Amino acid sequence: MVSIARKNLWADIPRFLVAQAGIMFAVSLVTIQTGLLNGFTRSTVLLIEGSEADIWVSSERMVQFELTEPLLKNQLDQAQRVKGVERAEALLMGSGRWRPLKGDTSPVKLIGFDLGGKLFQPGKITRGRLKALKEPYTVMVDQSRLPTLNLRDIGDTATVNFLPARLVGLTTESQSLVASPFLFASLENANTYINTSYTSKLNCTVESSDNLQCTTIYEKSKSLNKSDESEIPEPTPLTLTDPITYIMVKAKLGQDLEQLKQNLEVALPGTRAYTKVEMARRTRNYWQVRTGLGFVLGLGAAVGVIVGMVVVTQILYASVSDHIKEFGTLKAMGAPDRFIYSVIVEQALWMAVLGYVPGMLLCWGLSVWVKSKGIILLITPISATGVFGITVVMCVTSGLFAIQKVTRIDPAIVFKA
Repeated sequence: MVSIARKNLWADIPRFLVAQAGIMFAVSLVTIQTGLLNGFTRSTVLLIEGSEADIWVSSERMVQFELTEPLLKNQLDQAQRVKGVERAEALLMGSGRWRPLKGDTSPVKLIGFDLGGKLFQPGKITRGRLKALKEPYTVMVDQSRLPTLNLRDIGDTATVNFLPARLVGLTTESQSLVASPFLFASLENANTYINTSYTSKLNCTVESSDNLQCTTIYEKSKSLNKSDESEIPEPTPLTLTDPITYIMVKAKLGQDLEQLKQNLEVALPGTRAYTKVEMARRTRNYWQVRTGLGFVLGLGAAVGVIVGMVVVTQILYASVSDHIKEFGTLKAMGAPDRFIYSVIVEQALWMAVLGYVPGMLLCWGLSVWVKSKGIILLITPISATGVFGITVVMCVTSGLFAIQKVTRIDPAIVFKA
């Protein structure tokens, strides 16, 4: 038998559909905002969580993964000799300017790693092979950034800091949404790109209005100003005094990580050691708290909840008003308040479920579509369950406002004309 609650909901289909549209909007807004927040912060730690390193050693002034001061290659050798270290590898990061054959110049982030190492992976390689990076002046990029770099396919070329660059592979799940495109390269290639010297000069002219107009002009160093490709320098291996960005450490089996962190910090003055979890947490917290992103996206989710509550409250209140005589009849027949309250709460629960399911399906489809654009809309079982809980609370809370009208019903209203 169909319950009274469902009969009340389906008595006015247009009004019911309006209510469900409001709940779907609230569910979608909350899910999208939380999904963007989760996906955004996850993208900033993809390379950290995808590594096999137990400990990351950085400068003591490190703020987050992409914002730190350099170490020295010599410290990598020192770290390798610390008791409890099975393996240590360098990670080199630096900025560059990408110049495609056609299109505008854009900033890039160069990431160099040991091709013979075991601790770092440039995401999931979908095309090409890792060993192709051994060739001089070759790079890999995340396939979501191909349009940004004006690239179409493997084999395309450009220049980075006035040096040639050839695309030899594509990856996925490697690009931070807030960073410039990542270019993955061997340590030798990355070192050469980052330390390529070029000069700048200021060219100033006096305009007719006596205003001084200045333009900064960047020029290649003389060693790179040759038209003959044979004059392009060979990639430069790292020396002991060259800067690196991080030291990734693999601990020996059974080694206590906290003790190893202390040993590394003692052996390498001016550094801090973080476990992989700590490194990821520090980077996430930076983007969520210090940039205010978490507040902005959380505010959007709160607006969705408020809008949903307003819509559901209006619909439930109108439903109760339309059936006020029926509720009065129930009270006149001796129905307890608890029974009447249960009818309204059941209405609210049905509205929550019927609004949540299509709203979540819509968001899931949207997440699949935007993933192809390089945007991560992360919907996890935990976040989906949390949104369902919020939806139920939102609808039941709205039902409590409608209950207030029922509590003031006079059973005598049934006998009035």
